[in-house]
Amino acid sequence: MVEKLGEFKEGYNVITEIDGKHSNMLMDVGVVKLKENGEMSFQDSKKESAFLLLDGKVEIEWNGNKKIMERYSIFDEDPWCLHVCKNSEVKITAMSDAEILLQKTDNNNYFDSKFYEPKDCRSDVFGQGVWNDTARRVVRTVFDYSNAPYSNMVIGEVITFPGKWSSYIPHHHPQPEVYYYRFNKPQGFGCSIVGDEVYKATDNSVAAIPGGLVHPQTSAPGYAMYYCWMIRHLENNPWTDRINEKEHEWLLEENVKIWPEK
Repeated sequence: MVEKLGEFKEGYNVITEIDGKHSNMLMDVGVVKLKENGEMSFQDSKKESAFLLLDGKVEIEWNGNKKIMERYSIFDEDPWCLHVCKNSEVKITAMSDAEILLQKTDNNNYFDSKFYEPKDCRSDVFGQGVWNDTARRVVRTVFDYSNAPYSNMVIGEVITFPGKWSSYIPHHHPQPEVYYYRFNKPQGFGCSIVGDEVYKATDNSVAAIPGGLVHPQTSAPGYAMYYCWMIRHLENNPWTDRINEKEHEWLLEENVKIWPEK
């Protein structure tokens, strides 16, 4: 399903909860909204945490470390993110009005904290040069099983260009996934398909995608669509790749022709 979120208040704003709203996502996801000079501290005795900067300038402190994160366009700038294990104390001080996406899940592992700067994040262009570029999009990966096998989470971002598709070809995986959407204009919208259901995706909305369901997306012409994608690994079954829908795999053939068929 896709849910339109209300206007965020200052402080922590819940999107999903392990023990509450959208509990089948197996993750706590929320947005921290701070005014300039505002502060918040975080510490969880059971859960690992990822703090991804959406907008603004903040100072973030953890385990005796201190860094500045600054970002003003999620569409044009690669992400900053701090990833810490349970029992880590994190303090955020806003140097401007700011918003931070917070993802958490249970994890008994202790691991070294990792601070990801934009240069540390993988950024790929998918769908370029095929299908008349109708599914060309930018896919950013902060961390996944390949570079953080100790984590129970995956986090990344997708920039869907106006009028184009992403999460394409249709695919699924047994692990649950959350999409958090933003658009380049407040009236922007797109289409989110989850299984056989079609939903309208709008600015500041969320898709809770149960494991096993396909989830292709498209943006309306004129509106660029951003979403942060967050996956929860399952026990002894981490997410490592998508499972494509067999009936659409012909689209992956080399030099495939989609129109006209000759």
